[in-house]
Amino acid sequence: MRTDTVWGALPAREHLLADATVAPLLDVTIPVHNEERDLEPCVRRLHGHLAATFPYSFRITVADNASTDGTAEVAVRLAAEIPEVRAYRLEEKGRGRALRTVWTDSDAPVLAYMDVDLSTGLNALLPLVAPLISGHSDLAIGSRLSRSSRVVRGPKREFISRSYNLILKSSLSARFSDAQCGFKAIRGDVAERLVPMVKDSGWFFDTEMLVLAERAGLRIHEVPVDWVDDPDSRVHLVSTAVADLRGVWRVGRALAVGALPLDRLARPFGDDPRDRQISGVPRGLARQLVGFCVVGALSTLLYLLLYSVFRTVGGPQIANGAALLVSAVVNTAANRRLTFGVRGRRGAVRHQAQGLVVFAIGLALTSGSLAALDAASGDPAHSTELAVLIAANLAATVVRFLLLRAWVFPDLPDPRDRSELPDPRDRSELPDAQDRSDLPDPYDPRTAR
Repeated sequence: MRTDTVWGALPAREHLLADATVAPLLDVTIPVHNEERDLEPCVRRLHGHLAATFPYSFRITVADNASTDGTAEVAVRLAAEIPEVRAYRLEEKGRGRALRTVWTDSDAPVLAYMDVDLSTGLNALLPLVAPLISGHSDLAIGSRLSRSSRVVRGPKREFISRSYNLILKSSLSARFSDAQCGFKAIRGDVAERLVPMVKDSGWFFDTEMLVLAERAGLRIHEVPVDWVDDPDSRVHLVSTAVADLRGVWRVGRALAVGALPLDRLARPFGDDPRDRQISGVPRGLARQLVGFCVVGALSTLLYLLLYSVFRTVGGPQIANGAALLVSAVVNTAANRRLTFGVRGRRGAVRHQAQGLVVFAIGLALTSGSLAALDAASGDPAHSTELAVLIAANLAATVVRFLLLRAWVFPDLPDPRDRSELPDPRDRSELPDAQDRSDLPDPYDPRTAR
């Protein structure tokens, strides 16, 4: 994997083609610590499976992180005997540290890892990496919690695993089903951007990587796996659980305050259909509806507050008109800026004038409702007036949004539309333009990184 990271758009996902003269297509990392007994059977079994079933070139990397037994010697011997095996030695412990180091140094376009105990059935390896090779997905994970998975393990580990994933779903809004299954893969170009953002160096590395990827909109493919728990597992459940909970708190806090640079990953590929210009399909409707609803809710609260204040000094019609007028001016200004993304003073007066026309329509609806209520009951209670006004305002809100979108702020450029931005390929205004011909084109998937 390249280390000269450039924070631009990643190239569009394409089917990866193996080139044995450059690098293997798949690099499977096995992080180990004091596994001299299990390492050789694991590597030979994995190598035999890949040689017999995997249709592309591959490499197996043993990442020995600070072993104190004979693990390093076994890894070096296997690397000498098997051409597709290499040994990597780290002087510090941590599965996350081992994966970050090996993946950063790897030149393979698809990176994967699995635990040395091979608890996961190897038949799931090709389905794991196939969506990454084809260009369909960015990451892939094995899931022991899928309905079609076949899992053999004790009730204690089952309870811990499901409880941990429940914590992730409730605290970090995670949608993936199994964070800690030691069976994952990632495209090399995605790892180049994503891995440097992951801070954890231990067991929480997987979870943090998946949460960031999911929040950035990357596509995660899940594969149901066959899993047989290793009774000789070296994982210390209590200390690992405590470290994971600390990681959940750290990532959750960072997401809450916006400290993570997810804009470097958000929708990074050039083949996202949401970026395509399609005639006849309105853009930005969902975003505008959310903004309009937020502004509308706050405006309604302001309107009701003003109505209650004005009602103490005047009749219902006067209070309604004054409250609606003030809230309409505020509502138009807020929608202009927040919902429809209009900046600056240009056209502000015209927009407010059109907003007052919309206000008049709303006034007619609400005043008509009050008049009908007064005719029906004579002297209605204040709470009844408020209930009728809320219902009338709901109807007026629908009309207001349609008029704002179609008449007041029609056909405004979507802020995500690149056509409104300066074309970085136009270097006529750059100094020394004749010397900038070698700059990468961020819109060309062959040169963008």
